[in-house]
Amino acid sequence: MTVKKSLAMLAMTLAIPLSALASEGAERLTRLLEPLQTYQSSFEQQILDGGGQRLQETRGKMWLSRPGKFRWEVDAPYRQVVISDGEEVILYDPDLEQATVQALDMRVTHTPALLLSGSSSELTDSYDVTRSQQGGSESFVLTPKDPDTLFEQLEMTFRGERLRALQMTDSIGQRTAITFNDVRMNESLDDDVFDFAIPEGTDVIRDTQ
Repeated sequence: MTVKKSLAMLAMTLAIPLSALASEGAERLTRLLEPLQTYQSSFEQQILDGGGQRLQETRGKMWLSRPGKFRWEVDAPYRQVVISDGEEVILYDPDLEQATVQALDMRVTHTPALLLSGSSSELTDSYDVTRSQQGGSESFVLTPKDPDTLFEQLEMTFRGERLRALQMTDSIGQRTAITFNDVRMNESLDDDVFDFAIPEGTDVIRDTQ
């Protein structure tokens, strides 16, 4: 999994109002996510190979607002932006002077960000959800039911009913692990946060099918 793809997948793992779900794990996850309207934090992200060897480490900031809006900015070591206004997703790489524009995929198995920023009435149709608890932390493992998906497993960890970590595993065992810090929930966010003007001279690739 490339760094750019992992950014897109994870930035897109966070945007859904949730309805009643079947299993205990899914019901508890719904109760944790249902009050969420906005979410902002700094983050640290590591990409690990199947043996646990660290391939890359990045850090940055993220914002989301229901329904379907999110912004994921990597500050270091190389700046990148993934942003959605609820209809389109823009992946911008200033070093390459390149922007990719694509339609927001509303399938939660292809756009994991929708777990936090979109509508999740189909959550149990898309995932098997299991829950575990250790001390003050609750973890939920989401396994896609559809084999045509971008990842094999997604784990969400909450502390004090706030999302603190995400870990996603792909088909070759590579893991993307994110820790969220300075979390703020349900504070007012200006819509301008989710607007992005592509700089003049940028090579724009449009994939809106």
